Amino acid sequence: MSDLYSELLVKRERTIKDSIVKYGLIVLTVIAVIASLISTPLIWIAAIALGIACYFVIPKTDVEYEYLFVNGEFDIDMVMAKSKRKRVKSFNLSEADLVAPLNSHRMDYYNGNQNMKVLDYSSGNPQHKRFGVITRLDNATCKIILEPDEALAQAMKKTAPSKVFLD
Repeated sequence: MSDLYSELLVKRERTIKDSIVKYGLIVLTVIAVIASLISTPLIWIAAIALGIACYFVIPKTDVEYEYLFVNGEFDIDMVMAKSKRKRVKSFNLSEADLVAPLNSHRMDYYNGNQNMKVLDYSSGNPQHKRFGVITRLDNATCKIILEPDEALAQAMKKTAPSKVFLD
């Protein structure tokens, strides 16, 4: 018997906020270094702190999500700056309540729920076909937003045909 396997890499689109954070930190660091050279060396402390902040924050502005789907197990990894990988979510599709496109009528009840936690692991582009996965994580109902391609969507449909809707 063959395994249902699908893998997909989705690049999150850079937002205005990401650009402001990235370039703002760089400009502030350069200003702090120049100010410490011109005036008191105590400003070096601020320049070093900003440099450390750049090291940790800037890679988080260049993010890709890797979906790995094997026999109903769905793993989502976050790849930061094409160098650091972190597993952000794992769930079993058989435990999900519903998988459907975000604009589907099947998601109407869940789209109106303000108390539901929303985890967005898609490109963030509303023009792309994004799916919502309604499942229970940590004893709370949450909506996981994904952006599968056709092969991944079909593999999900084959695994749980009564829960996955491709309309």
